[in-house]
Amino acid sequence: MDSAATRAHMPPQVSFTRPKSLSIAARVYGYPPTHNAGSEWMLHSMLRPLVEHGHRVTVWLSHPGSIEKRYDIGGVSVVPYQEGADFAAAVQKADVLISHFENVPLVSGLARTRQIPVVVICHDNFATTFHNAAGADLLVYNSEWIRRDGEIFYARYPPEFLPKRTIVVRPPVIAEDYRTEPGDRATLVNLNADKGGELFWRIAAWTPEWSFLGVRGAYGQQIMPPPRLPNCEVVDSVPGTNMREHVYSRSRVMLMPSLYESWGRVAVEACASGIPVIAHPTPGLVESLGAAGIFAYRDDVNAWIHALLALRDPVNWARASRRAKARSEQLTRESDLDLWCDAVESLARERRPASLRGASAARRLWRSQ
Repeated sequence: MDSAATRAHMPPQVSFTRPKSLSIAARVYGYPPTHNAGSEWMLHSMLRPLVEHGHRVTVWLSHPGSIEKRYDIGGVSVVPYQEGADFAAAVQKADVLISHFENVPLVSGLARTRQIPVVVICHDNFATTFHNAAGADLLVYNSEWIRRDGEIFYARYPPEFLPKRTIVVRPPVIAEDYRTEPGDRATLVNLNADKGGELFWRIAAWTPEWSFLGVRGAYGQQIMPPPRLPNCEVVDSVPGTNMREHVYSRSRVMLMPSLYESWGRVAVEACASGIPVIAHPTPGLVESLGAAGIFAYRDDVNAWIHALLALRDPVNWARASRRAKARSEQLTRESDLDLWCDAVESLARERRPASLRGASAARRLWRSQ
């Protein structure tokens, strides 16, 4: 890296500035506000600062949704599947392409054919995810533990198979978007089996001292409470923009007995309001919650019951709440969004026309002297 002294002595004719407005196109399955999975909200949180940097960001959807006309959310223009038949032609002039999950092979193919830099976001450590991301110009891991697994995967392959650059961007959570006064419920968001829907209702049956709030998820078969559980309430899926009002303002404790979480965005959103989180220790939740987490294995129902009963004590709850707020503040201070924006913009600098590459050549020559 250039030291401050080195930068001070760079030739005056060599100038490196943020690129002018870029055209950035993303191709994904669904997008907020109608598609409420954590990975899509992570992507939106990453695209918003690119818009704030003055870039034109368009998201093209690959699956029909309930919104059939182009719309804008946070400055990001979203083209629904119903209007997106010309995606392949429209992105020919894009400066950067972005994708994740099942759209990566298509987008990577278009990027190679048209020599457009491609960014792939990895939200999990599945072999298919890493395989599809091979050769990406920029690979974004959503946590350090996913990065470590990715490096182990790619270590078996020759250099030409590897992503050209990798960074870690932990799912950004803008704390003020979620901060509120906690309520009185023990809450689970998404009642499918992998998220712990069945365990949630077992805990509710054994802790009548608590009132429970179950929020239907955006995906997966939802497990409803058994009859005659008077301390339970179920509400429909809540858009991310309404989570503060309809979920966190009603929650005193967040339960996350998930079988798998690569990060655990809901946990971090809850921490913004000082809501303690009891979680199964998946690698992602251990990393995201840090010292704020209250961990219990999902196959040990007694551990969950005892943790909840302990949080009935106002002193214990206040202590756990302070740890949650401190973790939220730490993640806000250590945001990866500047790193992310710089990485995307650097792809455009590297792709600039031959007439503009002289500065890069001059810089390399100067460094070698």
